[in-house]
Amino acid sequence: MKSEPAWPPGVFTGLARRFETPLVQNGLVALILVNALILGLETSSSVMASWGPWLIAADRTILVIFVVEIALRLAAQRLSYFRDSWNVFDFMVVGIALIPASGPLAVLRALRVLRVLRLITLVPSMKRVIGGLLSALPGLGSVCAIIGLIFYVAAVIATRLYGTAFPEWFGTLGDSTFTLFQIMTLESWAMGIVRPIMEVFPLAWFFFLVFILASTFTLLNLFIAVIVNAIQTEHVDASQPSLAGENAQLRREIVKLRKRLDSVAMPGFTARKRRWVAKHATAFPMTRSW
Repeated sequence: MKSEPAWPPGVFTGLARRFETPLVQNGLVALILVNALILGLETSSSVMASWGPWLIAADRTILVIFVVEIALRLAAQRLSYFRDSWNVFDFMVVGIALIPASGPLAVLRALRVLRVLRLITLVPSMKRVIGGLLSALPGLGSVCAIIGLIFYVAAVIATRLYGTAFPEWFGTLGDSTFTLFQIMTLESWAMGIVRPIMEVFPLAWFFFLVFILASTFTLLNLFIAVIVNAIQTEHVDASQPSLAGENAQLRREIVKLRKRLDSVAMPGFTARKRRWVAKHATAFPMTRSW
């Protein structure tokens, strides 16, 4: 997800650019945090009885600021505003808060807390994490397919082996799947499930031990590894533009040096030697050594 704004010329361009300054961005982050605190306080009846009107007024004021911000961005960027998926996310989150929360739409009042998620769009490190998670979806899909396959095979085996003796846990394929999911989370798997089964089937420990090793300690760790790798890749991709800009600056400096060597005559430094230095100047490494 790229968040580099493209600012076409317009009346509101200069004003909208100010929203990209660190001071304004930090101010918006502070407003989001204050808004999150207000929405949390509004859930308390005692606080609303004492400070309800003030909290509602503060909430509406912050909402107006968010609406003005998005309106200025729309006026400056026009339809290009919606090319950035993060901008679409901001637009939807703020737009939900503008829908009248009455009648059948009363449930939307609870969705006002989604405004807190705007914090993700304003903090670069959070955006990189979300971008990494989204880029990891293809790999996670493969891991989930393997986990689902293991669950299905284990559920069928468990239903056939233990369904008759323990129908409450393994009576149907759905019951077996839910029980195996509980075992995978290691929630009361030994004393609550496996040991009672071992009283009837002494060798049942082998089946459940293999299942735990395959699902919990192997595939879930692989699941985490895919996510971590995707986040690291996203971080490296985000740092590439700065390195490219640094290399471009170094190339410009080398070109200037070559022009100086061509234009300045030095005693005992012939034109042939100057051309040789200018020709081999680009052979110097393009990275800094400090």
